[in-house]
Amino acid sequence: MGSSLPAKEANLFKVIVKSYETKQYKKGLKAADSILKKFPEHGETLSMKGLTLNCMDRKSEAYELVRRGLKNDLKSHVCWHVYGLLYRSDREYREAIKCYRNALRIDPDNIEILRDLSLLQAQMRDLSGFVETRQQLLTLKPNHRMNWIGFAVSHHLSSNSSKAIEVLEAYEGTLEDDYPPENERYEHGEMLLYKISLLEECGMLDRALQEMHKMESKIVDKLSFREQMACILLKLGRFEEAEKIYRSLLFMNPDNYKYLIAVQKCLGLYSENGQYSADDVERLSALYKSLKEEYSWSSAVKRIPLDFLEGEKFHEAADNYVRPLLTKGVPSLFSDLSPLYEHPGKANILEQLFLKLEDSIRTSGCFPGSLQMEPPSTLMWTLLLVSQHYDRRSQYGIALDKIDEAILHTPTVIDLYSIKGNILQHAGNFSAAAALADEARSMDLADRYLNSECVMQMLQADQVGLAEKTAVLFTKDGDQHNNLHDMQCMWYELASGESYFRQGDLGRALKNFLAVEKHYTDMTEDQFDFHSYCLRKMTLRAYVSMLKFQNRLHAHEYFHKAAAGAIRCYMKLHDSPLKSSAEEDDELSKLPAAQRKKLRQKQKKAEARAKREAEEKQEDETTSTNSSKSGKKQQARPVDLDPHGEKLVQVEDPLAEATKYLKLLQNNSSDSLETHILSFELNMRKQKVLLAFQAVKQLIKLDENNPDSHRSLIRFFHRINNLPAPGTDSEKLIWSVLEAERPDLRQLHGKSLVEVNINFLEKHNASLTHRAAAAEMMYLLEPDKKLQAIKLIEDSTNNTASGNGVLGPIKEWGIQDCIDVHKLLDTVFADHDVANRWKVRCAEYFPCSTYFEGVKSAITAHIPGSTSESSPENGDVPSPQAKLEGDAHSLNGTVRVVDDLSNLSMR
Repeated sequence: MGSSLPAKEANLFKVIVKSYETKQYKKGLKAADSILKKFPEHGETLSMKGLTLNCMDRKSEAYELVRRGLKNDLKSHVCWHVYGLLYRSDREYREAIKCYRNALRIDPDNIEILRDLSLLQAQMRDLSGFVETRQQLLTLKPNHRMNWIGFAVSHHLSSNSSKAIEVLEAYEGTLEDDYPPENERYEHGEMLLYKISLLEECGMLDRALQEMHKMESKIVDKLSFREQMACILLKLGRFEEAEKIYRSLLFMNPDNYKYLIAVQKCLGLYSENGQYSADDVERLSALYKSLKEEYSWSSAVKRIPLDFLEGEKFHEAADNYVRPLLTKGVPSLFSDLSPLYEHPGKANILEQLFLKLEDSIRTSGCFPGSLQMEPPSTLMWTLLLVSQHYDRRSQYGIALDKIDEAILHTPTVIDLYSIKGNILQHAGNFSAAAALADEARSMDLADRYLNSECVMQMLQADQVGLAEKTAVLFTKDGDQHNNLHDMQCMWYELASGESYFRQGDLGRALKNFLAVEKHYTDMTEDQFDFHSYCLRKMTLRAYVSMLKFQNRLHAHEYFHKAAAGAIRCYMKLHDSPLKSSAEEDDELSKLPAAQRKKLRQKQKKAEARAKREAEEKQEDETTSTNSSKSGKKQQARPVDLDPHGEKLVQVEDPLAEATKYLKLLQNNSSDSLETHILSFELNMRKQKVLLAFQAVKQLIKLDENNPDSHRSLIRFFHRINNLPAPGTDSEKLIWSVLEAERPDLRQLHGKSLVEVNINFLEKHNASLTHRAAAAEMMYLLEPDKKLQAIKLIEDSTNNTASGNGVLGPIKEWGIQDCIDVHKLLDTVFADHDVANRWKVRCAEYFPCSTYFEGVKSAITAHIPGSTSESSPENGDVPSPQAKLEGDAHSLNGTVRVVDDLSNLSMR
């Protein structure tokens, strides 16, 4: 580096490099300027100056200088390396790899460039190139441990575990007998455990077990060692030895479900589907009875039997499990029991048990068959459990009665208000649910969870402004948007995006959905630093696990929701495009002069107000960046130039933007029905016939009985049947593909679409959603049968579900299904009278629903037994804004007290 410079300038060049490495950028710039005064066209100096400027956020100058330096010295590996570093800093990894390869053509044995290239290849999953680069690094520097480990890991990632084992064994052959020294024991033990996991992955179980016995003394992580040994013994069929180790692990942690399931497997008492014979149930009962005697404090050994026991034995076990938790007052008890509601018959047994316990405590003050008096709080916790049970069974009226009684009993328990809010939300009264959540929040202003729960309820009630003001109570410096985004608070962004979408504000909806997508991009980028760190620290098993997690990162539920929301926004933009400024001017010109003048004045005032707010916000941010609470200077935040997402909705081709996110869903969530429904809708709009047909085939493959699958099938072939005869060669080719593929669809064998729809209806005649889908398709295929299709929906009966409740019938229809049917009648069938009749009918089934305007839909967040709302002594009920300001003041006071106490303790 700097070899073409005189001695003085060459030393200055070394200063530039060292200053860059130690982040002394001003010193490096000064040295670079000194060289460039004498040698203004020196390529390597220009490149290093550009790299230094890049670290000072002067990117345009940096790129200009680096390109100029490269132009002046194309044969310098330094210039190419710096150019690659510049691209890498901007996450342009493919371009960076090209630059590194050009640098290696000039200096093929440069260790630093090879190392940087290997990191990028791991990041981009260029596994064959990763293996090649790691081999070259090992050849150049075989005495470096990291090169051996990196070469082994590269083979493992390339699905060549046997070669990775050979590399690790070759590395062990270079070590002395007394290796490792005391300060490297943990790292060496991790490498040995990684090697054992590779042997297990290759199916060399005997060899892996032999290696474990041989290297036991050198492995520091004894817990992982014992877990891995037990797992290998279990796979080898040496059940007694495996059971012995798992029982010793249970002694350490008897609440570990993994260990308990493993003991079942050792005894041959585990079933993947949860189905057991009578003999197996007896043996399992005996097993957990003995474990309960040994670990009486373990909740897992008491809870697991509820999954396999049936009938009277289940009733007895559930009774024994629930009683102490009700006495103790465990709010999460119902969450623990809720998976049992998926088991046939168990919900009814639990209902009988809960009501029996409630009746006994209410009448005698103690549990059935017990003489010990229970504390008064037990009745309250029992009422809470019963209300959650009826909420789960969609019997909202009974659930509300029970929770109101619990609140009357003990009005100071916060969980009661949260649960009542959840019941009202499920019953369809979102505004009342939000008010209850706010009441719970105000009872403990320092509880972040209650604050978050309240924000979520407000967003579901489309109270976005109030939700933002509530969220700001727990964000830094009162800047909710930036802080929530920095904290990657995706639940907030998703709920906010869905709320804006419901309200038709597509700009803000897209802003939130794309913010979530940005978080996942950041997570992908965040793995970069671990490629070198994990190899250096030898955390190899965690590193490989992290890479595998990153490979399926975009399959996560939050990303799926965000991508699906963005696609829906773009499709809505395509269906109802925004008016251009010229069109708006045309419409304005048609208005009377006075009205036109009034509208323009309003627009000018709105623009001036928005500009003033932006300037004030920028001034506040500038002030806050100058000093923080600790007096330290903070980095300025980038100003959001599009806070309302107005630029996001001004896209030329919304469907092309939607396609980007659809591809991500197809690659990562191909087993989701929603993915293929969105694919069908999008490709039908784009008139991509074969891609739409592919989506239909995937829907039928995943769930042919789903109403949306049926809709897609009928709509697609109805559209195809109405297309004109193919004219071009491409149209003929598409037609021939469809003709070849059509016989593979079992539903269409020798049947017309009308017959397919009739068969679907006959098969699912008792289901409301299926009848609605069949009626919609009947109207599509035969428009003259509109009245018959409507009658098909109106004749649907809300049957009683199997397993009827003790206190009342449980109906099959869900509130969201009924809302969807109402929207179908109002929009697709465009019959408002019928839609109103349906609304009146559903109001009887869902009396708390605000959508259907049920008789109880006007319910407020009234607290039973509370008189503060109407008492003249308390004055008027404060407005939400005033209440939030008071809450913020109280919360800040609480935080100040905590800070003062912590400072006092430190002194």
